[in-house]
Amino acid sequence: QVQLVESGGGLVQAGGSLRLSCAASGRTYSSLTMGWFRQAPGKEREVVAAINWSGVRTYYTDSVKGRFTISRDNAKNTVSLQMNSLKPEDTAVYYCAASAITDWDRAPERRRYNYWGQGTQVTVSS
Repeated sequence: QVQLVESGGGLVQAGGSLRLSCAASGRTYSSLTMGWFRQAPGKEREVVAAINWSGVRTYYTDSVKGRFTISRDNAKNTVSLQMNSLKPEDTAVYYCAASAITDWDRAPERRRYNYWGQGTQVTVSS
């Protein structure tokens, strides 16, 4: 089992920045692919970014490329999402997730993630 706890959400004006963090405990964290997902009201949960076990490989959905950065610290069992140049359309509940996949091509697929945090609200005002 893996337990995930997100922090760092909040209210920010458009153009501002936030940094989300996710603390993991339980199973061997350093072997897991980690992802950030988000869900806006009335919409499906979507992938935002993912990072492989070593941190060498990353994935970003098109709408956040160049603005968001995912990183991980395996010594501290944490994964972070630095969000810059935030837009109102980034408003959502953000979730940290973990997956044991070994095929990196599957990293953006929500159904590949077995462990989820409780979510943290990010609100971007215009």
